[in-house]
Amino acid sequence: MSESLTRREFLARLLALGLGSTLLPACSRGPAPSPIVRPPATSLPTGTPAPASTVTRPTPGAPVPAGAADLAVVHGSDPAAITRTAIDALGGMKRFVSPGADVVIKPNICVDYHTYEYAATTNPWVVAALVTMCREAGAARVRVMDMPFGGTARRAYDISGIADAVREAGGEMEVMTQVKFVDTSVPDGRDITRWNVYDDVLKADLVINVPIAKHHNLARLSLAGKNLMGVITQPARFHANLGQRVADLMSLVRPGLTVVDAVRILTRNGPTGGSLNDVVQKDTVIASADMVAADAYAAGLFDVPPERITYIKAAVDMGLGTMAWQTLKVAETSI
Repeated sequence: MSESLTRREFLARLLALGLGSTLLPACSRGPAPSPIVRPPATSLPTGTPAPASTVTRPTPGAPVPAGAADLAVVHGSDPAAITRTAIDALGGMKRFVSPGADVVIKPNICVDYHTYEYAATTNPWVVAALVTMCREAGAARVRVMDMPFGGTARRAYDISGIADAVREAGGEMEVMTQVKFVDTSVPDGRDITRWNVYDDVLKADLVINVPIAKHHNLARLSLAGKNLMGVITQPARFHANLGQRVADLMSLVRPGLTVVDAVRILTRNGPTGGSLNDVVQKDTVIASADMVAADAYAAGLFDVPPERITYIKAAVDMGLGTMAWQTLKVAETSI
C-alpha cells in the first residue's frame, strides 16, 4: 500500500475487496460513556543473528528551565491543547529536543480493528501534538512507530487514526522491520541480560513514550513501562516474570519524556478492549521525564495503588524513578 494512501481510500479498497468488515470495531450496542467528539484537525528474525547493539544514550536538549515542573497533569476537552500545556509546564519541548535531533515517538497502536475511541490505542491528537512540538523545537526527523499486538502495522496505523494525524503534523510513520531488531545487552537487568531490541529506538536522540492508560489482563494496568514492550521481539516471553522483565527493559530503554494519554481510559477487558461500555472519559494528559512517576500517578486513575503494579514496584527497586509522585513538583491544571 502506498504511504500516501489516505485512510478513506484504504477503507474503500478493503470494502471493494470484501474485507472491510474484518476491520470494523466490534463494539457493544450499549451507550458510550460520553459522546465521541473528534478534535479538529513477533518472532525472532530468521537467519544469522544480528550483531549486538551498542547503545547510544540520548543527547539532552536545553537545561531544565527554572520553575519547570517534574510532573504535569492537565485536564481539558481538547487532547492537543492539554498535551501542549503539559509539556509547557515541564519547561517546553526545547528542554527535551536539541536542534537537528532524531526523535522517535512510541505510542500504543495495539490492534488494527479498533479506532482510538475504544481506548486500546493512544489518542491521535496527543501524538500529533507531540510531533508538532518536536518540529517546532528543531527536530530534524520525527518518527512514530509501534509493533501492534493484533494485526498488521500499516492497517493499525491507519485504522487508529494516528497515521493521518502524524503526517499532517509533519512526522513519519515507520513500520518496524525485523532486520532492525538486534541482540542487545541489558547490563542492569535482574532477570534478562540480553534481548532483541529495535536498534533505531536505542540510537535515537530522544524517545518519547506515549502510552494510553488502560486495563491489562496480566499486568493489571498497561502504562508507560508496559508500553516499551512494543520495541522488542518475543514479548510473550516476558510474561514468565512480567514485572521484573518490564523493569529490566525500562533500565535499557529510557525515554527522555513520557506522556500518558488518559483522555479515554480502558477500565476492563484490556489490552484490546472492544466495548465502549468499558471506556471512561478522563480528558487528562500526564507528562514527566520520570516514567515511573508518570505511571504511578496514572495508576491512581484506576484507584490502584502503584505498588500493586509489579513493574512499577520493580522499577523503583532498581532506582529507575519514584512512585512517590506527591514528593515532586507537580503542576496540575484544567484548561
